[in-house]
Amino acid sequence: MHGNLADNDALLRALRDGLAAGARADVAVCVPAPYLAQAQALCAGGPVTWGAQDVSAHEAGPYTGEVSATMLRDFGCRWVIVGHSERRQYHGETDETVARKAQRALACGITPIVCVGETEAQRAQGDTELVVKRQLAAVIHAVGHCVTEIVVAYEPVWAIGTGRTATPEQAQAVHAVLRAQLRAAASSDRRVRILYGGSMNAGNAAALLAQPDIDGGLIGSASLKAHEFLHIIAAAP
Repeated sequence: MHGNLADNDALLRALRDGLAAGARADVAVCVPAPYLAQAQALCAGGPVTWGAQDVSAHEAGPYTGEVSATMLRDFGCRWVIVGHSERRQYHGETDETVARKAQRALACGITPIVCVGETEAQRAQGDTELVVKRQLAAVIHAVGHCVTEIVVAYEPVWAIGTGRTATPEQAQAVHAVLRAQLRAAASSDRRVRILYGGSMNAGNAAALLAQPDIDGGLIGSASLKAHEFLHIIAAAP
């Protein structure tokens, strides 16, 4: 929950200008819902695509304050984040709720970025694999053969906004587990992209992105600084 019209304008213009010569990675920004129109206006036709940070699990109806996937589509959203750890923690979102949100996004032609991750206590108990597989399984069950159309983001909760990050080896180990789960569920050989979302920054991006099962990053606070975000993008192999 960051941003205002002036800061957004400066950030998006800097990203657009910085990527004018092209990038090896796909680049997207997922903005708070009030700023979707601004993102659409500034990014349309350029190298940066845009999306939302959340979507309702409902198609329409008496759900005051909710934003539907159809509404997001009206603003040209290509992406939407579902199941972010902060949504799970502060808004009580369950695995089933996240799965329904992913369904709604796919039904409207929007790619859900499905977040999974363990808390520090769960990691300490040795439950990391159990937790992330359970969270992803709910989405796989809900979307069926469309699983190849999602993006997955592994965000260890203990590394969100703390400045801590998993080592490249720790992150790769979890990504490999998720990769195997996706391959077992998919009806095709299409590679589902898995992003790392635990405090990736300009200093650690290259080492993380060099891992075989880490396809990109779900960038948090570092994405609010154009020069740092561009540095991370440039680190993509």
